[in-house]
Amino acid sequence: MRYGFVGLGNLGGHLAASLRRSGFEVVVHDRDPTTAERLIQAGATWSDSAGALSRQCDAVLTCLPSPQVSQAVLGQILETARPGLTWIEMSTVGSEEILRLASHAAAKGVATMELPVTGGVHLAAQGKITMLAGGEKDLFNQHLPALQAMGEKIFYMGPLGNAAIIKVITNMLAFIHLVADGEALMLAKRGGLDLAQAWQAIKASSGNSFVHETEGQLILNGSYDIGFTMDLALKDLGFAMNLGRTFDVPLELANLTNEIFIKGKEAYGAAAPSTQIVKLLEDAVGEDLRAEGFPPRLG
Repeated sequence: MRYGFVGLGNLGGHLAASLRRSGFEVVVHDRDPTTAERLIQAGATWSDSAGALSRQCDAVLTCLPSPQVSQAVLGQILETARPGLTWIEMSTVGSEEILRLASHAAAKGVATMELPVTGGVHLAAQGKITMLAGGEKDLFNQHLPALQAMGEKIFYMGPLGNAAIIKVITNMLAFIHLVADGEALMLAKRGGLDLAQAWQAIKASSGNSFVHETEGQLILNGSYDIGFTMDLALKDLGFAMNLGRTFDVPLELANLTNEIFIKGKEAYGAAAPSTQIVKLLEDAVGEDLRAEGFPPRLG
């Protein structure tokens, strides 16, 4: 199997590197060629376009920032794709969108598998990210060795579209937890507690969460540097709002969190780290949440 990889940003670059590290032949492309330098040094092959890349590969993985970009890149892939190619979409898109795009691919003889990931850039760098797969089971089994090269926990969610739903759910929870963690830490600060000790106590309590263990450290450091932006958070929360309307589920907490992130984007900009949402609370009360011993980035 020769895999193409399009989209070598914070997440995609690490995922492509894991494939190459495991011995797979990998052809890469990104609109910024400098993102591929480390991969080329590791033995990957550069391609000047997504279309040229698809001619060389058995499967093409895409890890892109928005459904609009995914559609544009898929269009380039389909222009040159050979029948039998597999498109593996790792970007976060809605369930309706992945089904729509898959129908375009099928018309060109290209099979589609969705493979959104969750857990953060630091786990992608370690080859330990969680992968959520959707599509035909035979297709999943065919590409499972590549998935195992990139991730540690792999969940087959069933037919195409199911993985998109669970990815939106996990992201919705993460953003709710992030806002809640900021409020909890601010209560600890205003209560006169040592924040480092409070963080440890929460971590060992029934109130713990993955977000507290990871992004909570970046809040206390003050870097907020999670490698994920306000704009991307709002995109994913928008998908959650759509699911709520589609399935007739009132999402009161998610709606409130979405409103808070809109304020965060207005205050700090679309490219600000999503973890910086907690700074809204810091600014509102005039207190920062800083403690010694926490890293600027997750290792």
